[in-house]
Amino acid sequence: MSLPQRITRPLDHVVLPVAELAQARRRLTDLGFVVADDARHPFGTENACVFFADNTYLEPLAIASREECEAAALAGNVFVSRDQAFRFRQGPEGLSAIVVGTSDAASDHMRFRACGVSGGEMLEFSRPMRLPDGREGLGSFRLAFAADLRSPDFFLFSCQRIRALPVEQTALHRHGNGALGITEVVLSEPNPTDFQYLLQEGVDEREVSAHSFGMDIQAGNAKISVLNVAGMEAFFGRSVNGAERGLRGRAVVFRVADLEATRALFAKNDIEFAEMGGRLIVPEAPGQGVIFAFGV
Repeated sequence: MSLPQRITRPLDHVVLPVAELAQARRRLTDLGFVVADDARHPFGTENACVFFADNTYLEPLAIASREECEAAALAGNVFVSRDQAFRFRQGPEGLSAIVVGTSDAASDHMRFRACGVSGGEMLEFSRPMRLPDGREGLGSFRLAFAADLRSPDFFLFSCQRIRALPVEQTALHRHGNGALGITEVVLSEPNPTDFQYLLQEGVDEREVSAHSFGMDIQAGNAKISVLNVAGMEAFFGRSVNGAERGLRGRAVVFRVADLEATRALFAKNDIEFAEMGGRLIVPEAPGQGVIFAFGV
C-alpha cells in the first residue's frame, strides 16, 4: 500500500497576542516595520498585521470585544478559545500559534483527526482590509487546527485563502529596518522531540533535524526550531525554566537586506539590542511579546 504524498506546508504567519493594538503599532513602528491598518474579525478579535515580500506576516492580535469573544468561544470557535486560554495562562502578550499555508484546509483537518492531533472543528470566516492606497478588500479564510493537550500554550493551524486579499501590497513591504521576511520561528521545550509528531503533522514534513540544542523542521519557506534550555542560552542568551513543560513561542527571526542599516535604525530609535551569532537580538517588549532577531 502506498502512503499519501506529503506536501510540505509553507509558513504563512505567526500569531502574536498583544494587550492592545495601539501599543503594538507604536512598538513595531519604532522597530522599523510598516504596520497595516487595524482589521476586525467577525468573532471579537482584531489585528494590525506586518506583511513581508516573501508572503509571510506577523499577526498582532488583540481583543476588540470581550463579549463577542466569549460568545464565539462558547460556540466552539477554536481560534478564540485558544487565544483566551493563552491570555489566561501567559498574560496578554507572546507567540501563541504558527500558521502554515494550505490549498485544502478540509483535507488537513481530516489528516489531523486521523493522526490524533486535531485541535478542534474547522473555522471559516471573512474579514475586510484597507490597503495603503485607500482600496478595501475582503479576504475569506478556512482554518484547520492541530494541537497537543500536553502543550496548552501553543498550537498550529493551516490557513486556506479562499478569497485572497488584493495582491498589490508593495507599500506594506517597504520596511524601514530592511526586513524581507521571516526565516525562522523559535519555540522552547526542555525535551523538544516530545513534540516532534505534532510539528511533523502540522507542517506535513517527516524530516526532522535533531541536535544537542533541540530540533529543527523545515516549513517550506522558513525553519521551525524547538530549543532546549541550553539552546535558548546559546542562541539568544535567554534563560528559561527547565521544569516548565510544553511548547512555548520564544522568538521570530527576520532576514534583512542590510544589517548595518538595521543597526543604525535601532540606534536612532533607541531600541535595545544585543549581537549574537551575526544577528541583532531585540528582547521582548510591550507590543512585541517575544524576542525578535534580525540577520542577513
